[in-house]
Amino acid sequence: MRLRFLGIIPNTGKDDSPTIWLDENNGDLLIQSYRATEEEVKACAEIGSIPGHSTGVPDHEEIIRLPKVMIQYIPRSDGGTAGEASGA
Repeated sequence: MRLRFLGIIPNTGKDDSPTIWLDENNGDLLIQSYRATEEEVKACAEIGSIPGHSTGVPDHEEIIRLPKVMIQYIPRSDGGTAGEASGA
């Protein structure tokens, strides 16, 4: 696995560090962030996603809360990041 650091929440404290990395082999994102609260997970289940799809969270998955400021580090399909102008 070849990871590239994309960003950390600005002005993060030593022990409070939501972070995003890119797996350069397959384009997946690895995200360290805040675990969603039980209330947030329940709200996600109530909203659901698509008809017929389970609303439960499997044991091998987790709902996380990504702070808005971190969106700037998410890569776009054109190779830029969400925080950059697209030039289109």
